[in-house]
Amino acid sequence: MSEQKKVAVIMGSDSDFPTVSGAIKTLDSYGVPFEVHIMSAHRTPEAAAEFSSKARENGFGVIIAAAGKAAHLAGVLAAHTTVPVIGIPIKSSTLDGLDALLATVQMPKGIPVATVAIDGADNAAILAVQILALSDDALAEKLAADKVNMKNGVAQKDEAIQQRVRELINN
Repeated sequence: MSEQKKVAVIMGSDSDFPTVSGAIKTLDSYGVPFEVHIMSAHRTPEAAAEFSSKARENGFGVIIAAAGKAAHLAGVLAAHTTVPVIGIPIKSSTLDGLDALLATVQMPKGIPVATVAIDGADNAAILAVQILALSDDALAEKLAADKVNMKNGVAQKDEAIQQRVRELINN
């Protein structure tokens, strides 16, 4: 059996860390190995290009890229690799993250970036795990168990709300 692929979590600035921490916790909860780095599409484009161009040979199966404002990081990384890239648009003070969302999702043909919601770090990590689970049955089983837990959680909440409705009507 081959060694489990890693996930790279790249953020454009340390100010993105509070948001990205959700992805880090999620990856850790699935037991997925990861590395976290800061790289800038504009201030360190050479480092970003070098990292992503060597991502596959360095054992990465997915790259998560978080950036705000112009948010070119995911696209720069995707331009230099065949490893799937997931973009997290980060909410900024300027346009509430809409600028980052549009910059991340509007990639030219041939440079795909899967994009999650603004500040959607947890979903970025889950999507990364789903990609890795295509060739890892243990991860696939963990994901399936989590889906069942979510389903059961909703059923419990529904039962609780039914009880509250009965109490409201009877009072």
